[in-house]
Amino acid sequence: MTTHLSDYAGLKARGSLWHQLRYFTGVLPGSVVLAGIVALFFIVAAVTPGLLATHDPFTTDLTHALQAPSLAHWLGTDDIGRDLYSRIIWGTRQSLLIGIGAMAIALLGAVVLGFSAALGPRWLAEPINRLLEILLAFPTLLLALLFVALLGPSASSLLLSVGIGTAPGYARLVRAQALQVRQSGYVEAAHALGHPWHRLFLQHIAPNVFRPLFSLVALGIGQSVVWASGLSFLGLGVVPPSPEWGALLEAGKINVTVAWWLEVLPGIAIVLVALSFTQLGRYIQQRAEGEHRA
Repeated sequence: MTTHLSDYAGLKARGSLWHQLRYFTGVLPGSVVLAGIVALFFIVAAVTPGLLATHDPFTTDLTHALQAPSLAHWLGTDDIGRDLYSRIIWGTRQSLLIGIGAMAIALLGAVVLGFSAALGPRWLAEPINRLLEILLAFPTLLLALLFVALLGPSASSLLLSVGIGTAPGYARLVRAQALQVRQSGYVEAAHALGHPWHRLFLQHIAPNVFRPLFSLVALGIGQSVVWASGLSFLGLGVVPPSPEWGALLEAGKINVTVAWWLEVLPGIAIVLVALSFTQLGRYIQQRAEGEHRA
């Protein structure tokens, strides 16, 4: 049998890629690798739930209602016979979209309010600073609860409420970072050299404000999923028969004494998502701080 040089090149390339992957995963802490695997699983579940689900999440079967976890139904069934594992997998898309969307709204509001409070004229900055102080006086979950109560229970109102509720905290970070960068020596030197204000903002201020802010995105997604699920559990978010995780918790509380899996297993999914994204966010934040000190 003849072996061509291209075969050796392909084997070498594949071996090199494998060694690079092993080196990369070996450098990372084990907790970060595990968090990345868990986050990747839920991302795949959100993008292609049909690939991982074993049953139709909305198909009812009263003859198999409230069955404990088994080979036929890995995480058991609910009170009308729907497969809980499949409902958790299909609910991942809605839960993660709410978390990511709420984080995007929070960042957008934080950028607008934070930069306006730090760099805007006095007549604009002072009212925004006072508004942020008032909003920060309320706990985040209470602020989100107020908005979702005004907007009504739905996925869109839940997304908006969590995003608006978390925006003031991020706006305070943007304001503090923008003030620090504005008073730095290189910005003052560029200003003394006659650089226009828009150039100072785009080339010096904005990049140095966004860099540490982006490391908080993963942290914020996990927190937003938890808050959104909590509001749905209270009946103020997504309502059944949606398989959103908070809605699963709310629907399962009626039978918690006879079917523990209806409460425990969706709760574990929420905890896993929150922990995995929080761990990834903290690692990114530590790396960014280390590079900044270096």
